[in-house]
Order: sequence, then structure tokens, then C-alpha cells
Amino acid sequence: MSEIRLAAETRTEFGKGAARRARRAGFVPGVVYGHGHAPVHLNLPGHDLMMALKTPNALLVVPIEGKDEYVLPKAVQREAIKRTIEHVDLLLVKRGEKVTVEIPVHTEGELAPGGNLLEHVLQALPIEAEATHLPEAVTVSVEGLEAGASIHAKDITLPNGVSLAVEADAVVLQVIAAQAAPAEEAAEAEAGAEA
Repeated sequence: MSEIRLAAETRTEFGKGAARRARRAGFVPGVVYGHGHAPVHLNLPGHDLMMALKTPNALLVVPIEGKDEYVLPKAVQREAIKRTIEHVDLLLVKRGEKVTVEIPVHTEGELAPGGNLLEHVLQALPIEAEATHLPEAVTVSVEGLEAGASIHAKDITLPNGVSLAVEADAVVLQVIAAQAAPAEEAAEAEAGAEA
């Protein structure tokens, strides 16, 4: 995963009024914490932050006290209607440090014929990896799977240096048989009664 550099400014004003002024100026208030350091309050460029957060577990580089630091988004607060970013909590990480994050599970291929449905039991897979080498997602083949089949966490091939942060037997995906619609069942029952 590539690093995304953001030009952040240290925040000296606090409270709702200061946060509103920052948002009007195109910034998003944020706080960086971790590694026993005192929290650092920042104003981050709103548009750049929004674009960076489109990538899951984006590794951000922000200037803190004149030094570039790696951070990961920990919590993002969004406005309820417009979905704009209101505030972001960032976790300070170091190169080589292992972190636990969740990555999206993508599927490829077609299920076996018969109208079966694929259920995502886990929408995201918890993994542990080096903070500077986080995979964006994991892809799983569901080609030819029939009803009753399931894919467990241990069945998913992970990149080198990445390990599961969930039980190996945890079900990630399962194939379920399509259920007949009530109207179809009524028509079948009627046809059976006539015969």
C-alpha cells in the first residue's frame, strides 16, 4: 500500500466554534494519539483527507512537530446527511510495527447453477500485518460452489507477512440455497392439490 501525504497544520484553538471555523475553511479537525505520546491536535485538508479515506486502512503521512509521521485512521465521524467528514482520530504507527486491521473481502467467479445465494458472514477480514505493508483487500474465488459450501478464514490465501486476527475456523462466506417465493409455493401447492 502506498503512503498518502497530507499537509496538516497543528491546531491551537479547540471547541465547537473553532471546529466550525476550520470546516468552513476546508479543513477537518483531527487528533493523533498512540505510543504514549500526548495527543496532537491537527487540521487536515478536507478534500485530500476524503480522497485518502476512500482506500481502506490508508497509511497517511502527516507532519507532527516538524517530523513526518505515519498514521492510520482509527475513527471517522461523518455528518449524518451530507456524509462529509466532521472529525478523524488517527493512530500513530512506526515502520515495522504490527497492527490489527480489517480488510474487505472481494469475491470472483460464479456459483454453481441453481439460483444459490452467496452470504458474506464477515464483510471484512481481521488481519495482523506490518503498518507500512497493509493489503487493501483480499480476493476469494467462489467458482462452482454449491449450496451448503462455506469458506473459512483459514481457506483464504493471505500475502506474505500477513496473519489472521480471527479464529481460523471462522466462516467468512457461505452459499445458501435460494428459497422459493411464497407465490411460487402457493402455485405448487395448488397444482399438487388438483392432481
